[in-house]
Amino acid sequence: MALYGAAEAAVAATLPCEVIVHIFSFLSPWDRLRASSVCSRWRECLFYPCLWPELWLRLRGSAAERCRLDFLMKKCGSFVRELRVDFEGVLGDGGLGSESAAAVPGLGGGGLETLKAYMEEVLCVLRSVRSNRNLQKLSVFGDSHPLELEEKQSREIQQLIEEVLGNSKHLKWLSLGFFLEVVTPTTLAALPQSSANCIEHLSLLDTHFIDTAPIIEAVELERFLNLRSLALDFCYFTAEVTRVLANSNHVPLHRLSLVIHHLSMSNIHMLDNMPQDADWKVLTRHCANLHVYIMAFSVRNDILLRILKPSIPLERIHFDSSTNGVSGAVIDLISMQYDKSLTHFLLIKEDVEQGINGFPDLEPNENEDPLVMLAWRCKKLSHLSIHGYVVWAHNLIAIARLRGPELQVLEVTEESINYDEYVMVDVAGDPVRLIEEVSFGLRKRWHPVMKNEILYVCSEATCYFYKEMQRFSEGI
Repeated sequence: MALYGAAEAAVAATLPCEVIVHIFSFLSPWDRLRASSVCSRWRECLFYPCLWPELWLRLRGSAAERCRLDFLMKKCGSFVRELRVDFEGVLGDGGLGSESAAAVPGLGGGGLETLKAYMEEVLCVLRSVRSNRNLQKLSVFGDSHPLELEEKQSREIQQLIEEVLGNSKHLKWLSLGFFLEVVTPTTLAALPQSSANCIEHLSLLDTHFIDTAPIIEAVELERFLNLRSLALDFCYFTAEVTRVLANSNHVPLHRLSLVIHHLSMSNIHMLDNMPQDADWKVLTRHCANLHVYIMAFSVRNDILLRILKPSIPLERIHFDSSTNGVSGAVIDLISMQYDKSLTHFLLIKEDVEQGINGFPDLEPNENEDPLVMLAWRCKKLSHLSIHGYVVWAHNLIAIARLRGPELQVLEVTEESINYDEYVMVDVAGDPVRLIEEVSFGLRKRWHPVMKNEILYVCSEATCYFYKEMQRFSEGI
């Protein structure tokens, strides 16, 4: 918007606030900021509550950004309705199973200073919204492990989260994920019963499984009568929880996301309380439109075979491993049990060196390839990502031909692809020919993920899952 001359500037200054705010509502946030420099009156209208119903903040521990963050939160913290805060990992790839700051190579005094600045940003945001009674959506994600901080700061973060929950009157979406010790066994107790009745999405994902009390128990979930979407660590999703969710007093659950981590499964007795197939059947009778998303971090195959019950309405499953790989038997089980519901299958193995230990081969005995059988059986499969496992070129072509354009995403890293010169002579060792054949099968241009490309699902597995879980849950 361009204004010229003193007369035009005078007119702009006399416009009613309602008109200015209405004009601002058609502008992007950046254009609003530029427009606010026209005059002091326009600047005063910049932070009307209706113009800032939601905020998405990515905190990086930057001292240069602190003043701007303070200013923004003082202006918006008291009235923002939807707040999403991503505490991006200042220690590199935090994620599940990371060690403390002291164990991260290259983290010297400067790194600790950045971490302190990062935590001050966290406190700044939470202090500004603690009295916000209009907050409807709160999402907190932090792929970081601030174990070197003073215990005082950790306690203050926990207390501020509880204050925010205690003061909320209209909260519908609560998502706290992967930020060490933000979620405690007392967190949900801070929610008044009236607020618990409003919650439609609840996500409580943390990383301190060992020797701690459960962050949520079945009796606590009884308060959330209108819950439509739930995300939990599998170790807290017990048979008793399924019975509570299947109670006729609760509205039917539509989305369920579960994280299975090898640390939480290190005690095999934790499986004693897991839902059995009969429990899943009861739950799905009450929740006829239930869709399940499972993320498994380095979980042993024998445990996976015990967990994956036939009656789970599994839509998405994501395996991420840096140790043991997923066996062909597990993939066969998935393709047979969930052939009518599975849409997303991600198979990722990290920290493998091809040529030394080699990628695991899912078809060691030259029988039917489990991935081809998955593509054949699962008629709704639309997303397939593979890294760190051998994918034979002829099998990749078969997958593309079986699923065709219905397979909307096919991500296979270049180093995972292997060629068998005795099966398809015309394709053997010829990447160009392979690309042509797969593209023809998918009815669109395709190419493998090259070494110089970053496959997000591999580099940031925890962050990828959290964001996909958010989208999955918003699907209701």
